[in-house]
Amino acid sequence: MKQVIAIDLGGTSIKLGIYLPDGTCQKSLAIPTPQPSFPEKVIAAIADAVDRLNRDKECLAIGIGTPGPVDEEGKIAKILINFNGWKNVPLAEMLEQKTGLKAIAANDANCAGLGEAWLGAGRNYKNFILLTLGTGVGGAIAIDGRLFTGHLGAAGELGLITFNPEGHPCNSGNQGSLEQYISAPAIRRRTGKDAAELGKLARSGNSEALQFWQEYGKDLGVGLSSLIYVLTPEAIAIGGGVSASAEFFLPAARAEIERRVLSNYRVNLKLLPAQLGNQAGMVGAAKLAWEMLDRV
Repeated sequence: MKQVIAIDLGGTSIKLGIYLPDGTCQKSLAIPTPQPSFPEKVIAAIADAVDRLNRDKECLAIGIGTPGPVDEEGKIAKILINFNGWKNVPLAEMLEQKTGLKAIAANDANCAGLGEAWLGAGRNYKNFILLTLGTGVGGAIAIDGRLFTGHLGAAGELGLITFNPEGHPCNSGNQGSLEQYISAPAIRRRTGKDAAELGKLARSGNSEALQFWQEYGKDLGVGLSSLIYVLTPEAIAIGGGVSASAEFFLPAARAEIERRVLSNYRVNLKLLPAQLGNQAGMVGAAKLAWEMLDRV
């Protein structure tokens, strides 16, 4: 039976799963991320977990999502900001040497987008955007049914577009990026509360929380309007932890898009919640591996 291994590399845990060609997960495993998180230690831990999952030796390849940019060939992890010593690490090659399996890597937000495009909210659309709202604001772009990563492999950093030129500084080097207004830390900075608490308050009818989500939705709509003019997607899916409160801010985002974007740029545009939750990255990493095998 043909199978691949999908991996979601996180700062505190590493999730692995065995996937069939139709996206069914046969078996999964989670291990803590070694600390300190130097490349050799992390890759050795991944290889050991792969061997444990692949006891029957039926897996053909590995797809891995990383919390940072990857080169255009899907081989080199350029930098992982919250890890130790990760700069231009030949991640795929090191995994291949340790496991004997072909490997390919991609940014974790791109993996999530690929997963949603394959089996989630974007499965019926060839031109699709995923925006993930969490600790940061990540993104992924599908054009003509294929993930778009640009000639450097780093395209799709949708949260880093400029929202307010005089706004808060961003770790990216930008100032006033969209991320600085709609990420989870930005919500806490703006309100003194976290997104989950504000969602709970909104559900109880709290007027201040409801007003905040209206303003948040407007900000989101402003950011999305720029992306719509550039990419004219068929659908935009909103994922990440903050999306748990989507019912309170998506209507305001839609209204802002309709106010700012000419109708011929948003014909039948769908704005909808992502569907795969925290499994999106794993599903996308599996798809990444299957696509690599198809090219061989």
